[in-house]
Amino acid sequence: MIRAAVYDSKPYTRQFFDETPGSDQADWRFIEAKLDRDSAWSAKDCQAACVFVNCVANRPVLEVLAQLGVSLIALRSAGYNNVDLDAARNLGLDVVRVPAYSPEAVAEHTLGLLLALNRRIHRAYNRVREQNFALTGLMGFNLEGKTVGVIGTGRIGKTFIELLCGFKVRVLAYDVKPDQHWAEKRGVRYVPLNELLSGSDVISLHAPLTPETHHIINAQTIDRMKNGAYLINTSRGKLIDTTPLIEALKSGKLGGVALDVYEEEENVFSRDLSDQVLQDDELARLLTFPNVLITAHQAFFTREALAQITRTTVDNVLRFASDQPYLEGTVLVEAQSQVRA
Repeated sequence: MIRAAVYDSKPYTRQFFDETPGSDQADWRFIEAKLDRDSAWSAKDCQAACVFVNCVANRPVLEVLAQLGVSLIALRSAGYNNVDLDAARNLGLDVVRVPAYSPEAVAEHTLGLLLALNRRIHRAYNRVREQNFALTGLMGFNLEGKTVGVIGTGRIGKTFIELLCGFKVRVLAYDVKPDQHWAEKRGVRYVPLNELLSGSDVISLHAPLTPETHHIINAQTIDRMKNGAYLINTSRGKLIDTTPLIEALKSGKLGGVALDVYEEEENVFSRDLSDQVLQDDELARLLTFPNVLITAHQAFFTREALAQITRTTVDNVLRFASDQPYLEGTVLVEAQSQVRA
């Protein structure tokens, strides 16, 4: 029976593994810590390591895992920017992922953030609980007739756009691989990035993190945006350079920001720090703005999405253990292919 170390585990992680058919065919070692060079040693006697979005799987970490006899890195996510794929290949490690898990979960959360930010629902909720029923400072705007720019039109970006259709907005899109047939059917127009930035009232990020998209939102691109534009990010934190973001909020260049991800979230999100002093000065500054709404990387957090993530992860591990081919779209590195054959 294959043994797998499941890093960044929470009580609900174990629950979904327990409920997934076939999971009893593997020995799961649930580890609360995120994967890094120190916690990697917890995978001793394991053949697989299951990692999440904020785990670190760079070359030094992968070297430790390979030394311990780990042969499979099973990502519980679609994104893989936290894994050194070249190092994995050189070390003879397979790397697999969950290519799709309920794009509706993330798209719906994105829409929820936009609506809450625009209509100041988070602020109104806190006011009413303090018996403050004044409306001053809570005015929003109608989405109808506005222009929403979507950067990245993969599964999640497309699903978000389809949700927007009911609000009678104009949609501009930017993607390095535009899907013109899909766009024409839905009245979406692909445009160059600069045109999207300057023409959008709301900009929503749905791009993967690559060298090309790292800090795609920076001082220069923010300067090209409409004055008072809203910016939403439920994709990857490092798409946004936080320092100029803060400056744009201070100056009023940006009208509002909603974030479910943050570029330095690894040591903050998914942890209860309520009795501690927040050490991240930029995150602390963001939390002071009345027109900033932050959630802690929870856009994926629905029953349906977690169930799909777990089913695919279990399937990936069991296929590795039984020398069966992986399902299409799950493989990032198959260094063990010759051995498995």
